[in-house]
Amino acid sequence: MNRKFFISWLVVFIVWFFGSFLIHGLLLHPDYMQIPQMFRAEGDQQQFFPLMILSHAILSGAFVWIFTRGVEAKPWLSQGLRYGVAVALLTVVPNDLINFTVQPFPLDLVVKQIVLESILLLVLGALLAWLYRNPGASA
Repeated sequence: MNRKFFISWLVVFIVWFFGSFLIHGLLLHPDYMQIPQMFRAEGDQQQFFPLMILSHAILSGAFVWIFTRGVEAKPWLSQGLRYGVAVALLTVVPNDLINFTVQPFPLDLVVKQIVLESILLLVLGALLAWLYRNPGASA
């Protein structure tokens, strides 16, 4: 682990955290308000907010660490997008489908979650690959 790793971790953390806020705190918030019984009251959520920060720090560090183990001397953009797809298929898609199976989330909400969270992972994968790109390599 070097300086590039820690800078990438910080950048991915910031983009992931605010991307998740954009998705869940703004875009999907009206959908979530339709099923308030599925969530903690907003006051309760605030007391657990440090766990949200910790979770994103762990996610970001693992995301960067796994990428650095397999980065290749190939075009950075395709590597980043491929990585984003792989992580989405490993995390977002099955987790949201499992949640749908065991909790009464509306199907349209689950589809929105999967699509938006997968797009975020594509952006994060591309961003990370750009941060690790070989300056002489093409996209």
